[in-house]
Amino acid sequence: MLSPRPTSPRRTPLREVATLLGAPLPQDDVELTGVTLDSRAVRPGDLYAALPGANAHGADFAAAAASAGARALLTDADGAARAETAGVDLPVVVVERPRGVLGEVAARVYGTDERPVRLVGITGTNGKTTTAYLLHSALAALGVDAGLIGTVETRIGDERVGSVRTTPEAPELHALLAVMAERGIGTCVMEVSSHALAQHRVDGAVYDVALFTNLSQDHLDFHAGMEDYFAAKASLFTPARSERAVVCVDDTWGVRLADTATVPVETLGSTPDHPADWTLAPDASDPAAFVLSGPDGVDLALRSRLPGDFNRTNTAMAAAALVALGVDPADAGRAVLADPHVPGRMETVTLGDGADHPLTVVDYAHTPDAIRAALDALRPGTEGRLVVVTGAGGDRDRDKRHGMGVAAALGADLVVVTDDNPRTEDPAAIREAVLAGVEEVRAGGRDVEVVVVGDRRAAIREAVAAVWAEGPAATVAVVGKGHETGQDVGGEVHPFDDRDELRAALRAVAEEAAR
Repeated sequence: MLSPRPTSPRRTPLREVATLLGAPLPQDDVELTGVTLDSRAVRPGDLYAALPGANAHGADFAAAAASAGARALLTDADGAARAETAGVDLPVVVVERPRGVLGEVAARVYGTDERPVRLVGITGTNGKTTTAYLLHSALAALGVDAGLIGTVETRIGDERVGSVRTTPEAPELHALLAVMAERGIGTCVMEVSSHALAQHRVDGAVYDVALFTNLSQDHLDFHAGMEDYFAAKASLFTPARSERAVVCVDDTWGVRLADTATVPVETLGSTPDHPADWTLAPDASDPAAFVLSGPDGVDLALRSRLPGDFNRTNTAMAAAALVALGVDPADAGRAVLADPHVPGRMETVTLGDGADHPLTVVDYAHTPDAIRAALDALRPGTEGRLVVVTGAGGDRDRDKRHGMGVAAALGADLVVVTDDNPRTEDPAAIREAVLAGVEEVRAGGRDVEVVVVGDRRAAIREAVAAVWAEGPAATVAVVGKGHETGQDVGGEVHPFDDRDELRAALRAVAEEAAR
């Protein structure tokens, strides 16, 4: 199991933390060796950050934190009063907005304010995970020991642990960076979500290079609208959070960001629509190959290991980021040719026995733009029918569901509408919203088949069976969940991995066909 804490922690006086924050000095001084905002994760020597929440105040759990070994509290005036009423006998640092200073405090306690690890941060709606894996594998190819923090997992050397969220809370982030520094890992590649930026999870971290991939509708259950969503992303490209940037200008949001960022920016474009510092010239004879031209006459002949125009752009972003980190361009070009194996991103699933079955792919695409891009990437290699299995998550951005159905119907020959993670919503209502988008396209005259199968396992099997007779000419894309290994139904998470289910469907249909 990956340890989230350094084995030889620093000892930071509580009064040093109070002075850093300009807060009143506590009467008693103690030494701190860690920070957490989760009372269940407290270790002896920790500063427990008791934050106000939507349903409860963290100070209500201060007694449990103290019993677990917390040495002090960081909270607001309300939290201090609650802790005192509960009889919690710990020194307290009181600030108006404890969440807003938590990253700065964690960086001081863990020593990461001295920046012992170079950081690359990647933000955008789509492409964060793939670009992060491309960069991580390229650094490994260059002989660099690098860490990885992202949607799928956290890696420290050879150790891996699955991620709970794309970007961890500030105390966990700085603890991880301290562990990396302790183990001699000098560079970390991170996905940076808009939630993390808005909720101060990456405060106290300054990225040597920040990357922007693109922006399209997502997370509008959290953000007030696209402007708010963009503002959260754009906050990464300020001197408080990064030193320099590589910004893809293939969409209008990227163009706008390049104009408004307050750190030095190099732009990257895959189309002639927008002039850029880095440009891609596709090879007409090979859809995976392209030439990346950059500043100072750099020309790199590159290949994408993953299908689709967007993965050429992701590969180019990784190469430009390496150069921004100081890697020789020629070395960067060679390094990004390494196979990144990105879990659940255009991941091919086979039976491994050489059988001639349809091409079957799992992808995390869960926005209209991502579904469109995934199907566009698969279409050129599909001589037969292209089938997509798709649904939408519950308790999330409801306005994108119709667009997901539209994108699926425009790109596929057969759309199988099913459940994703319905969570606490009525699954049938979610399916209806996706189906409405499909039916709009059908009403417009496009000849696309559609079936609705609520059970995701059955839907995957039906998709495979529908085109089994076409063999390798056909393609089945199961999109939405990607690397995930569970399905949230009614608030309960059941084991479910699209890759395993797709493999089981291939096996079952093959056995039926052989009878």
